[in-house]
Amino acid sequence: MVWQPPGRDCGACGFSTCVEFSKALITGERSKEDCPYSVTASEHTARTVSYSGVDVTGKEYDFVLKAFPGEPSARKFVVPFRADLVEKWDIKAGDLITGRPAGPGCPLYHALRVLSANPVTGVLECHTVGPLAARSEEPHDVQAYHVHAFEGIAEPIKRPPILGIRQYFLPGYCMIDLAHTALVNMVLQKKDGIHVRVEDIRIL
Repeated sequence: MVWQPPGRDCGACGFSTCVEFSKALITGERSKEDCPYSVTASEHTARTVSYSGVDVTGKEYDFVLKAFPGEPSARKFVVPFRADLVEKWDIKAGDLITGRPAGPGCPLYHALRVLSANPVTGVLECHTVGPLAARSEEPHDVQAYHVHAFEGIAEPIKRPPILGIRQYFLPGYCMIDLAHTALVNMVLQKKDGIHVRVEDIRIL
């Protein structure tokens, strides 16, 4: 059975529509792996990616935030616009949630695997696992959420993370290749690299 792009016209492959991407597949200009909906999270993590230091708008960023070893993505801490849903729906570790990071203004829906859930604050610690996960199980669709923080390993591009400074960074494998800005509030040199936590996430 021949693989077909999903018809979402998300633009992450570099084309404005899936029809244009399909034509590029036929000519060999693109492969199916260039579509973010064609691979699993583990396959995606294993791919080699190089970062230019400049996002899709031409903005420079200081570092890329990558996953901890053995994890599919940097850890993401989110709060649904209705934080009471965490308790009301009994969202817990292992659950899948979907929604748009509307707090910082990202236009894309995300699928997130919950690592821990706080029923008091509504903060969910998650991994971004990609849209295919939502096709194989029923998620809790919170629709919109704030991104409270990220944690991961920083790969310096322009300069390393600096404690107490607001810097531009790129989340590893960001589907829209758009630099984020955040306050760096933890920097630890570990054997696996620079362990960093950033908060107050914005897209400016």
